[in-house]
Amino acid sequence: MPELPEVETVRTGLEKAWLGRTITKVILRRPNLRYPFPEDFENRLVGQKITAIRRRAKYLLIDTDGDLVFLSHLGMSGKYTIFDAQKVSQYDLNIPDSKSAFGAMSGFDGRHDHMEIRFDDGSVSVYTDPRRFGIVKLFHRAEQEIQPLLSVLGPEPFDDWNAQIAANRCRGKRSPIKTTLLDQRFVVGVGNIYACEALHTAGIAPTKLAAQLVTKAGKPTKALVKLVDEVKMVLTRAIAAGGSTLNDFADVEGNLGYFSHHFTIYGREDEPCLKEGCGGVVERIVQSNRSTFYCPRCQK
Repeated sequence: MPELPEVETVRTGLEKAWLGRTITKVILRRPNLRYPFPEDFENRLVGQKITAIRRRAKYLLIDTDGDLVFLSHLGMSGKYTIFDAQKVSQYDLNIPDSKSAFGAMSGFDGRHDHMEIRFDDGSVSVYTDPRRFGIVKLFHRAEQEIQPLLSVLGPEPFDDWNAQIAANRCRGKRSPIKTTLLDQRFVVGVGNIYACEALHTAGIAPTKLAAQLVTKAGKPTKALVKLVDEVKMVLTRAIAAGGSTLNDFADVEGNLGYFSHHFTIYGREDEPCLKEGCGGVVERIVQSNRSTFYCPRCQK
């Protein structure tokens, strides 16, 4: 599933292509993804100008000048592919809306091109989602705070999250710190890969109880301070690398994410730990049905 770095990579790509553009047509080729498409979704978006493209956790929030917010979650396999006006001119759009003209580029011969958005500059964006776990919602901006998908979310790792906030949420928590990091109420967008990487660089065992990273006075331990810093650092590096491609993630131009080339622990079971002077061997355990990779020698 795309995590914060992958979604942020998509956000910046969509921002370059969509900002200031007006939607002229929306095509839906099925009634639903994970949930049904919003009622009258196509007509409500036509004529709307894109004024901002934001990210909240793993959700894309597209603002329009009509006070609407178009929410999009990529699910397990969703992706947007951008075709500028020059590229679009190479395709035949005079075909039934039920068929995708862009299947050769978006993949799967267009069978999973479930949504198509056309803009006033002649560009077209195609949303492809083989597993159909993606989510699309449409609501007025004033309703954002009461949206069930958004109201339960914790702090953003870059904007309003620090070691003391983390300590407040870890205090008395008996769950392992790895599963705590994956809890979107604790902090949003970290994901399995980046939790493993941050814990490794911070030198913290994934099985360590979250409460053990807080002092009796409720202050963050030095280890928790380092972990918060490492979470921010690993996410920053991943965004700079365009995210991580393990299966089929690609940005809006079809480019793969290259942070996977910089993994220090994830996916390296039975391989030597890369920390200088460690000499340990990477092990894999399962926590909350997710693979956790760690070095038992340097992570305590």
